[in-house]
Amino acid sequence: MRTLVVSTLALLLAAVGIAVAPQAHASDAFTVTTLHFDAAHDSGPRCDVVGDLYVPQGVSPSNLAPAALTTNGFGGSKDSQAPLARMYASRGYVVLAYSGLGFGGSSCRITFDSPIPDGAAASRLVSYLGGATGIAFRDAAHTKPAPRLDAVVHDGVDHSGTRRSDDPRVGMIGGSYGGHIQFAAASVDPRIDAIVPMVTWNDLSYSLSPNNTGQSVGVSTPTQGAVKINWSASLAAAGLMSGVQHASVEPQRLTGCPDFPAAVCSALVGSATSGTVDRSVLDGFRRGSVASFLDRVTIPTLLVQGQKDTLFNIQEALATYRGLSAKGVPTAMIWFSGGHSGTPATGDYSSTTPNPDTQYVTQRAVGWLDHYLKGSGPGTGPRFAYYRDWIDYRGIATPAYATAGSVDVGSRVQYALSGATGLVPLATPPRPGTARLRTPPAGLPTTHDVPDALGLISLPERDVAGTYAQWDTAPLRSALDVVGTPTLRLRVSAPLDVGAPLADQLVLFARIVDVGADGSSTTVGNLVAPVRISDPRVPMTITIPAFVHRFDPGHRLRLVVSGGSTNYRGGMRPIPVSIDAGPDQILRLPIA
Repeated sequence: MRTLVVSTLALLLAAVGIAVAPQAHASDAFTVTTLHFDAAHDSGPRCDVVGDLYVPQGVSPSNLAPAALTTNGFGGSKDSQAPLARMYASRGYVVLAYSGLGFGGSSCRITFDSPIPDGAAASRLVSYLGGATGIAFRDAAHTKPAPRLDAVVHDGVDHSGTRRSDDPRVGMIGGSYGGHIQFAAASVDPRIDAIVPMVTWNDLSYSLSPNNTGQSVGVSTPTQGAVKINWSASLAAAGLMSGVQHASVEPQRLTGCPDFPAAVCSALVGSATSGTVDRSVLDGFRRGSVASFLDRVTIPTLLVQGQKDTLFNIQEALATYRGLSAKGVPTAMIWFSGGHSGTPATGDYSSTTPNPDTQYVTQRAVGWLDHYLKGSGPGTGPRFAYYRDWIDYRGIATPAYATAGSVDVGSRVQYALSGATGLVPLATPPRPGTARLRTPPAGLPTTHDVPDALGLISLPERDVAGTYAQWDTAPLRSALDVVGTPTLRLRVSAPLDVGAPLADQLVLFARIVDVGADGSSTTVGNLVAPVRISDPRVPMTITIPAFVHRFDPGHRLRLVVSGGSTNYRGGMRPIPVSIDAGPDQILRLPIA
């Protein structure tokens, strides 16, 4: 078990390009001081937060600099952020890299980047950067006060128009868990001036139990979907490992549900047996997610989301982007080559050796903060940029990126289900036919595909006979570039009692597959769209997570609807399903 936990944690860190760096140290360009911060707040326990302060040489009360605040991804620590902190410090920023609550020597349990207490803790660090006293100490017991910081330039007023004496010019940057904290902090502290959240979530209830139909706002749905069993287990293991590693900081965190609120562990155990998550836990995840407090985020935001990401897919960033843009918040978005499910391409991004001169995403992030915090640089860049893995380049990845003024690029092309196995352009009359499948018992997997998070060797992609239906296009005469969110309009037939308990409802999984000329097949991005169906009489629209992919000439595009998935827990009882062809059964693809 320990081997699995360690390897899982290593994979989680590597997936977003994070490595645990050695203890930060002084250099000719900056000094580094480790401090402890009193992260007390009104509605919870007192937390000790440990962080490293990077101050560039030459910065002084007469030569002030802007500040950058950064914290770790899940399972990491302040040391994980050392390469990023060193890079920004060398560019003239005062940087505070800290371990988030429950990680890397900081106390309190993991509370999933909620505004309270996580955002409130970050706000205390902003106050310290603004010169407030009584917050920073040289020891964990908070008995040795650190000197007042007088190295950061101040703003006249914050983003609410309020004048404060402890208002620093400060931005935030970080990925995954260190990405969502930026929303939490910005929602409670208008002194923050710009953020760059990377590979993070919009609604954690969707991230861990997505339902890709019936979405009310963004990715949120009133009915939960299918549990991501591999990612849920991996995140639980990473949190447990962090608690064990830092038990000396707060031994009581290991009692009951190690390092988590007790309800979280109960929910994980329950989801493994029932395929559903306790409603109160999912509601808690949603309340603590930016989907629930997006109206309180009003500062310039550069969203960076990964095309190789089955944990926090592009739909999550799209939901946040659309919400911020609708309010008039300065917002831009990049879909880059990495993510939780794969490392970035050379010349695109690295958090272990960040370099804006040789990496597109690093360059854009630096440009964003330079623009809003220094008032310098070439500008904020295009509103939308996406990476194309079929473009050859050398050096920085800029040539591989296409840019646009809107996230809705290209046009919609429609295909209809034809016969039992065909997929034809809507202008071609579809043939009648019916595809049939049966879902497995106990939510068991019925596919051989790449397991999320666990890093196991996967078998060639294959579905168990009788548990899926598929429809193929004819071989493509020219390349087909899909950029964005496919949707599937579908009606199914199944002997299902309307209003059946969640565990007994029908769960299906839709995905897009690239079939090569040799017959080999690959699920695009390993992305799957689970849907939980309470009433099969009603047509549904399935949102398939967005991707960027070129289908080469001679390849076929395949739509698969299956009853099980390697990476999800499906419905608990076997249900026969039939799907009729027809002009109303439509797959819509965004073609660039």
